[in-house]
Amino acid sequence: MSAIEDLCRTMARLRAPDGCPWDREQTHQTLTRCLIDECSELLDTIDRNDLPHMREELGDVLIQVVFHAQLAAERGDFTFDDVAREINDKLIRRHPHVFGDGRADNSAEVIEVWEKVKAGEKAAAGKTESTIFKKLPPRLPALMFAEEIVKRIAKNNLPADSAVNEPRIARMAADLTAESAGRRLFELAAACRRRGLDPEAVLRQECDRVMRDVETRVQTRA
Repeated sequence: MSAIEDLCRTMARLRAPDGCPWDREQTHQTLTRCLIDECSELLDTIDRNDLPHMREELGDVLIQVVFHAQLAAERGDFTFDDVAREINDKLIRRHPHVFGDGRADNSAEVIEVWEKVKAGEKAAAGKTESTIFKKLPPRLPALMFAEEIVKRIAKNNLPADSAVNEPRIARMAADLTAESAGRRLFELAAACRRRGLDPEAVLRQECDRVMRDVETRVQTRA
């Protein structure tokens, strides 16, 4: 049995009726903060080129993938094998210059091929993507993602009147300093914790709301 099979069996055992109470309580939603934390710790080891700890942190990120796959398998949605198979198939499809008769002589051409194949896949599946926020960076951390949304709205003069309270933001910014901004953010995080709210999760949800609202208004104008 391979090491990954051992890991999947261990995860299933932890989720069994007589397994670990904490693991049995978890859901996709409750695990999001764990994933953020583990990715952040992995990034720290990469920044420091700390290879022994990088190996450990890669394992911590991997168990998050295995955990989510186990939750999905219990519901009959998909399995870890499905996840691995799908990403393997995607890598082969999007590297025709390696696994097929395509050609890409440098990194720029590789990216061009990747995007072309990706666009073809989405078109074949009937999927459409937002062109407004498509290239925003990943939402880790959520605060940076929110800032990028604000920048995109301002740069492209997007209609966000109903999504963002600009007058209130202007009043807040009028007397804001680095010290007061840091204090407010810290206090808001503390208040969320006292209220039982995950500040990362609620900010991600607000970002989604703003993007949906702006995209709807842009489509209405078109």
